[in-house]
Amino acid sequence: MLRMESENGWWLITHPDHAYLAGAFASHWGNKRFVRPEPHKNVLDGIHVHDDGWAARDARPSITRQGKPSAFSQELVGKYSAFEEIDLADYLAVRESAVEKVESRDAYAALLVSMHTYNLLSERADRSTIAPDQLPLLDAFLQRQLLRQERLRAAIRSDAQFSPAEVTDDSIADNFRLLQATDNLSLLSCVASMQPSTLLHPMRTTDGSASAIAVQPLAPRSFRLAPYPFDEPALTFHVPARHVEGKLFASSEELATRFAAAEVEMLTITVSG
Repeated sequence: MLRMESENGWWLITHPDHAYLAGAFASHWGNKRFVRPEPHKNVLDGIHVHDDGWAARDARPSITRQGKPSAFSQELVGKYSAFEEIDLADYLAVRESAVEKVESRDAYAALLVSMHTYNLLSERADRSTIAPDQLPLLDAFLQRQLLRQERLRAAIRSDAQFSPAEVTDDSIADNFRLLQATDNLSLLSCVASMQPSTLLHPMRTTDGSASAIAVQPLAPRSFRLAPYPFDEPALTFHVPARHVEGKLFASSEELATRFAAAEVEMLTITVSG
């Protein structure tokens, strides 16, 4: 779940809807300056569904120790340190399930999702927020992801549907960075971040180099990107959200009940150059 505070409560957005927004960004990625992702269908598939493993958990949101919705928020932009608020075993099971679901139908997409998951829980994770006796659980999970990635790389390189250029390490790395970049822009959108930032990685340009992309908030859920990576000068997107009244909740059951009763509304996101 992702949360955005309002005057009298919270806007809540599910992980799958956030991921679908990232996929919508990716579907417009590429212009005279930035490279369009290939193999296009498989890359977009991986980005669209990279958080589908969260669907069941997000259908019944829970609360933190303070009584807030347990969710990614503005306070966590740029870091990944909320492990004290989750059951690590359950969390890793969700992450593993997400990769497995994609792998059952699209090895290329699954490779990107696994790489994203590994990066999130290694380079970007704050291990100090994990209980020491839980670290072996995390490390075993990460090792399984590396072995999975080796298997998936071998599978796509022997698959005739992909050209040799699409399965090089450089091409795969570029597509992984696109997942990371569009995921990051979606997170910024879904929590209405107003802090200037840069997308996580320099992105491949048509001259063979790479360029960092700055993100400047203009208003809540409205951003200017420079240099601009999309195929139209300005774009509008929408993400489903539910508004739940109340800042703190006595129990997860109370929050889940209010969430289930709330109407789905569409929030607008705009990007421009």
